[in-house]
Amino acid sequence: MSIEKTIEAKLASAFEPESLDVINESHLHAGHHRSGPGEHGTFDGVGETHFRIRIISSRFAGLSRVDRHRAINAALAGELAGPVHALAIEASAPGEPAHR
Repeated sequence: MSIEKTIEAKLASAFEPESLDVINESHLHAGHHRSGPGEHGTFDGVGETHFRIRIISSRFAGLSRVDRHRAINAALAGELAGPVHALAIEASAPGEPAHR
């Protein structure tokens, strides 16, 4: 299963969202300098390393933006410890304006 599909499945299970978009933005980072341990040169933009998540879930009602991000990061801990380098999160509860 692709990383994108794994992220979708984990978030759907954890938050039962009304709306969920997982967008692979890796190609937007081509040419950026690599800064991880053992990494050299620039990123070629290929693969599944940078994602944007747009999610609306009633589970976020009453939570601060920081707590929403923490909950999503916890649900995706394995991916963030491995192949995912960057995650942009736009999380809101139903009826709230989207954070974009």
